[in-house]
Amino acid sequence: MTMLAIGGAVGAGLFVGSGAVIGTAGPAAVISYAAAGVLVLCVLRALGEMVVARPVAGSLAEYARMALGPFAGFTIGWLYWYLYVILVGAEATAGAAILAGWIDLPQWFLAAALLVVMTAVNLVSVRSFGEFEFWFASIKVAAILVFLVLGVLWVTGLWPHSPGGLNVLTGHGGFAPNGVKAIFTAIVAVMFAFGGTEIVTVAAESDEPGRAVAKATGNVLYRVALFYVLSILLVVSILPWNDAKVLTSPFVSALDRLDVPAAGTVMQAVILTAVLSVLNSAIYVSSRMLYVLTRDGDAPAGLVRLNRRGVPVRAILLGTVAAWAAVIASYTSPDQVFKFLMNSIGVVLAFVYLAIMFSQLRLRARLQREDPGSLTYRMWLYPYLSWLVIAALLAVLVSMALMHAQRSQLIASLVSLAVVAACYPLRVRFGRKPPVTAPSTPAKAP
Repeated sequence: MTMLAIGGAVGAGLFVGSGAVIGTAGPAAVISYAAAGVLVLCVLRALGEMVVARPVAGSLAEYARMALGPFAGFTIGWLYWYLYVILVGAEATAGAAILAGWIDLPQWFLAAALLVVMTAVNLVSVRSFGEFEFWFASIKVAAILVFLVLGVLWVTGLWPHSPGGLNVLTGHGGFAPNGVKAIFTAIVAVMFAFGGTEIVTVAAESDEPGRAVAKATGNVLYRVALFYVLSILLVVSILPWNDAKVLTSPFVSALDRLDVPAAGTVMQAVILTAVLSVLNSAIYVSSRMLYVLTRDGDAPAGLVRLNRRGVPVRAILLGTVAAWAAVIASYTSPDQVFKFLMNSIGVVLAFVYLAIMFSQLRLRARLQREDPGSLTYRMWLYPYLSWLVIAALLAVLVSMALMHAQRSQLIASLVSLAVVAACYPLRVRFGRKPPVTAPSTPAKAP
């Protein structure tokens, strides 16, 4: 479970997307990553409190249902499923683009092959998913640790031909060359780079969900500090922040500066591993969320069936089939349909995080009255920190509305939220059973 949490926190966004953040904030991108990491850590802590007190499969939707009612459970569940279904298609497309540089086959064929392979992994058993994710995460962690060691050797002057010191960090316009505003602007983009940490709540399928989730969430701060903040700090200490190579591929460029042999090829392999890791997790998470929606009557009853290994085969296959829409759009209409699909999930995590925080506030108050003994893993500084996190998340959304580059994502994501919410009356009228608030008693996950 610890490696699953690492896999969720460390994705291709760190290896590639960090270049755009550095271009926005300069070396002060380190502060942007640290601030966004603390914000997401608080959300994860609030979620962990609920998971430990009431371990239940599909926790994101179930806690919204418990605390805020069936409409919230329906909306958050389907939004989260939609998010990961689109991610399946996007990651398959990204992985195919990397493989195309090594294998002389059409990219659509490579994307299809990746979808088939990762779907097969998830169809075998929960254990096979976990084992693949463990090794994917291990490769990413090993790559980052090697980079950290090499970077520290360079900065301390112990690497051959290294000048040593931190002159590069402040020698190109200062630590915050674009001002304080750029640091906060970068936080908006960085916050969503941490998306995936919340999937650690699938520990509800383990034998001891409370202890597993508490251990995994308790270590997130150290992972954020080590993998994101320190690695970005080393990148901007090795190369000038405004170097064009840093903006496009920061880690490869830094390793090239160190004259590491075959750095580009090795990092491409690591990035492919990160893509496959997200693809593997996205298939798993989308299928489990759909299973929970089915169990609660928010999706067709036939999808709830499990095979003899406890795998929701139909839910997995439906998610994979739906992901094909994104894959097809990425090749037939990359600048319109696919761009809209990606924008439509850009802020969904912010909606989910807000639902988590409001659910924690309501459920914590209820548990303190009814079952205080279950609160063995608590949110810090309740309720003040919870409200502060909510205010910060709302500030992020307001900031996106005021930023031209981010506004399209906010609008498209609001459209996806509106579409899902508009479907709820249909669920009430035609659902196989009336919508009910989830029980607040512990439930054994499938």
